[in-house]
Amino acid sequence: MADEPLEDLVRRLTALVVKLDERDDQIVDLLEEQRAFNRQQVAINDRLTAAIERLDVTLVAIKDLLGRGNGR
Repeated sequence: MADEPLEDLVRRLTALVVKLDERDDQIVDLLEEQRAFNRQQVAINDRLTAAIERLDVTLVAIKDLLGRGNGR
């Protein structure tokens, strides 16, 4: 009978370890999803940065053309 509390404790600790292991697997999966999303976001940011740079160049060209048309 003296072993019963110890066995109960071992069962409860085992159940907690199983839950922690499952949670760890979930966290690892979520982390990989986040890393994949971050890689996609970096690619999107690179494309947006390039587009903004092209727009800046286009804006300068438009201002230059408008300036020439006004006799400047």
